[in-house]
Amino acid sequence: MSVVFILIVASLIVAVGFLIAFIWSVKSGQYEDDYTPSVRMLFDEENKQNQHKTNK
Repeated sequence: MSVVFILIVASLIVAVGFLIAFIWSVKSGQYEDDYTPSVRMLFDEENKQNQHKTNK
């Protein structure tokens, strides 16, 4: 039974660690730009094709 308590405490420590890391990343601006990556992905192939045409 004591192993269950140790695992609960360990899992709470890990969960709090992940929560602190998430809050830190939000405050440091990691999730500020949520539009540009999705748009960049759409036009990435077009840019590669244009580079190949100009190199020939």
